[in-house]
Amino acid sequence: MDFKGQVALVTGGGRGIGRAIAEGFAKKGVNLAIADINPDAVSEAVAALTAFGVRAIGISLDVSKAESVKKTFDDIRKEFNRIDILINNAGITKDGLLLRMKEEDWDSVVNINLKGVFLCSREAIKDMSKQRYGRIVNISSVAAFMGNAGQANYSASKAGIVGLTKTIAKEYAGRGITANAVAPGFIKTAMTDVLPENVKEEMIKLIPAGRFGIVEDVANAVIFLASPDSDYITGHVIHVNGGMYM
Repeated sequence: MDFKGQVALVTGGGRGIGRAIAEGFAKKGVNLAIADINPDAVSEAVAALTAFGVRAIGISLDVSKAESVKKTFDDIRKEFNRIDILINNAGITKDGLLLRMKEEDWDSVVNINLKGVFLCSREAIKDMSKQRYGRIVNISSVAAFMGNAGQANYSASKAGIVGLTKTIAKEYAGRGITANAVAPGFIKTAMTDVLPENVKEEMIKLIPAGRFGIVEDVANAVIFLASPDSDYITGHVIHVNGGMYM
């Protein structure tokens, strides 16, 4: 995978899966813009990434706000004068059963998880179209395909990402831009570590591989789809779930 001279933006890149993706790119020599709503996580990530010998900048970003997204891309253009790869990873959960779910909890999850992908992709495509090259990889979820009790907002937002990904793929394949998605299953992160042990035990029974995934499992799939080696793959979803959903 030859990424020489390329620049990637990873949203939600300060922690968890986003951080693992960013580190995977850094090991390949990709220059990086790390965007996250948590400024402390951004600073820590940038310090770690520069140790790999790449250029990295940190940006405080709320992906649900158009003006924040535009400023982020303006900063990237000033620093790198190009963007080759967009990883739409930023996401949140605000769980609750449907009848008890507050409207603001629905709106905030959909705005960050789905609207954020729209806003960032729309901005990135401006540059990618001029370059006649680009890679967009969106992070969906197994919940988009199986549903998940207590996660109506999250499941809907992640399912919407799949439809949006396919539409981007159809609209911009002729300009050298591919759009794909990765749908993680149960991945060990700080968010999942706090779940009760009995919940984890029941969950692992659903996974034929017999283990939870690690963030590097997701990062490896993302990096492949973002590479020149995936040139003839667009509009697809790679499931990284150990067989939990087939």
